[in-house]
Amino acid sequence: MKYVVLLKKYKILNIKVKSFLIMKEGFFMKYNFDDVNNRLHTNCLKWDGLEERFGISDKDLLPLWVADMDFKAPQCVIDAIMNRAEHGIYGYAGGYDTYYDAVIHWMKHRYHWDIKKEWIVFTPGVVPALNMIVKAFTHPGDKVIIQSPIYPPFFNSIKNNSCHVVNNPLKFDGKKYVMDFDDLEKKMEDQVKLMFLCSPHNPVGRVWHKEEIKRLGDLCIKNNVILVSDEIHADLVLKGHKHTSLASISEEFAQNTIVCTAPSKTFNIAGIQTSNIIIPNEKIRNQFLKERESVGISKPNVFGIEALEAAYLHGEEWLEQLLGYLQENLTFLIKYIEENIPKIKVIQPEATYLVWLDLRELGLNKNDLENIIFNEGKLVLNQGYTYGEEGEGFVRINIACPRSILKEGLSRLKKVIDNQI
Repeated sequence: MKYVVLLKKYKILNIKVKSFLIMKEGFFMKYNFDDVNNRLHTNCLKWDGLEERFGISDKDLLPLWVADMDFKAPQCVIDAIMNRAEHGIYGYAGGYDTYYDAVIHWMKHRYHWDIKKEWIVFTPGVVPALNMIVKAFTHPGDKVIIQSPIYPPFFNSIKNNSCHVVNNPLKFDGKKYVMDFDDLEKKMEDQVKLMFLCSPHNPVGRVWHKEEIKRLGDLCIKNNVILVSDEIHADLVLKGHKHTSLASISEEFAQNTIVCTAPSKTFNIAGIQTSNIIIPNEKIRNQFLKERESVGISKPNVFGIEALEAAYLHGEEWLEQLLGYLQENLTFLIKYIEENIPKIKVIQPEATYLVWLDLRELGLNKNDLENIIFNEGKLVLNQGYTYGEEGEGFVRINIACPRSILKEGLSRLKKVIDNQI
């Protein structure tokens, strides 16, 4: 097959950039997400880090756990990194205005949110940012609200900095999770300093409706609580749903919100460690910057700059194809479980490539559940209890992999469940 490479110059936010669009017979390049990429021996946490994380180096384990993908990054990102590597000099970063312009463009284009360069604060990841936020805006003993079941680093960033976790558990009706606003309002009145919002939510996959986050924003302002919105999965919203950032709704909300974003989950570049913390409020931003400086963080990784720019300026077609493939994987998983493992209930996600599965009907305690999946099934999933006690009896499965690998994982899960019946 012949590919035609088109060089197209266009202008984004007064910055001239070059876009290399690979087209096949007049259409964008079709990416093959069915390709199986061997990630072993690449210093990869998901595949090589199982002994480090779980204490077992069983070569037969199939990992469908940590939130990165088994797909190659977009070709534009690979090319950008290789071009930068060929330069041969990897000194300190500086003069990277195009980095800021790429972030500004992405937020405007995808979410119709006009942000300013000075609002953007680089960090080497959202999790480090959460820890710095707690240190910057609390004192030991202060309270921070989370909504479990929730991504475990939310708990850790609070506890590691000598603060108290205030849990406002999500309400679950057997099919869908919603916020418990009555409980939240009561707990906010008890001298809470911060609230961590996961939007879209990891692990339950909710995309919060505009009305929900507006109500949340009003409560935060009423009780003088700074809202920290982790929106790292915002680009991975599935068909029929729409992400809205609270800070984009009004100036009042923007002035009380810290928005945490990154291209890492979207384009599978988490290992490059480049995140964008968007803070419209100057006072809050300066306080955060002071904390960032106290731990010696200043400039981004030179490869992170190149990867982010390439992804945000040229990676959207790859993303759209990815979302289509993830939707197909989700459809496959739902059908397979309904037909073969009906005792498992799928909490259908509205975003992310992470699916929350309800295994409570098996009647197993958390240790037995983990044992049969891990040791008998040779399958590595995230155990629900690590997301808070509300997660007991659930597991999280990562479907961002070739369908052949997903099918094998589900087959292993079916086998261990069948042995329990």
